[in-house]
Amino acid sequence: MSGTRGFRVVTGAGGLAVSGLGKTYNKRPVVRNVTLNLRRGEAVGLLGPNGAGKTTALSLLLGLRRADTGLVTLFGGPPHNRQNLRRIGVTPQDVAFPPTLTVREIVDFAAAHYPAPDSTAAILDRFELERLARKQCGGLSGGERRRLAVALAFTGRPEVVFLDEPTTGLDVEARRALWREVRSFADSGGTVLLTTHYLEEADALADRIVVVNHGTVAAEGTVEEVKSRAGKTRVVLAEAPLPTLLDPSDDVLPATGRFECLVDDPAVFVRRLVENGASIEGLQVAPVGLEEAFVRLTKDSD
Repeated sequence: MSGTRGFRVVTGAGGLAVSGLGKTYNKRPVVRNVTLNLRRGEAVGLLGPNGAGKTTALSLLLGLRRADTGLVTLFGGPPHNRQNLRRIGVTPQDVAFPPTLTVREIVDFAAAHYPAPDSTAAILDRFELERLARKQCGGLSGGERRRLAVALAFTGRPEVVFLDEPTTGLDVEARRALWREVRSFADSGGTVLLTTHYLEEADALADRIVVVNHGTVAAEGTVEEVKSRAGKTRVVLAEAPLPTLLDPSDDVLPATGRFECLVDDPAVFVRRLVENGASIEGLQVAPVGLEEAFVRLTKDSD
């Protein structure tokens, strides 16, 4: 994937705005009072554990399901409006292609639904699908099918792209190549909303993170702001201190060849070590990573 040619994006006023969104299935709230706005040139990562309501929320944003409460507007109008749909691109979590059609035929077919699509040759080149152009979809690997699914989201020169777990099944090199394309799209003025279980992916791509849990927004902000919401600091030592020097609120992390824990106040923790003659060899103090913050923010409180 090139990541250097850029994208032609002309985003009109409006974008995506969600206010008080709610959806209930079998008397169980799945999405509850979600409010979200997407701005031009912004990549937003929608994170949450399995069953948090991410995919349901996406279906409501796209007009595929009707919300019980709240309002969704896409470019100032309803999301199911045909003209609005032509201005977006979507990669759903599950995609099936006719097995006898070739990759080129699939891209051609998708392009035919848009008034001014990108050329098939450009899409095949951008997403490294040229060598697969004449291959039938039934013979594609899982990773190749996923690359094709993501490529289709960009075929119509969209202004907003929705990506639901876009890199599932991709190897590291293919995943990073796709990241470059998504980032290039946002840097060119496009807007991205992506769900992912790869926290490294959210850290690499997202300008803003929205963490959902039990259908509600648990945290929202930049990656650094979300990390700070965890309320902990990582401390690393060469060897473990005596258990009596740890507070009940300190979270000891699994680590090999060193001691790691998350503490509320690193200054108090280190002072306690020094006052009690504990070794501070290899001492490192750093903010928590996105993974630790995510775990703490989505920890069940029931």
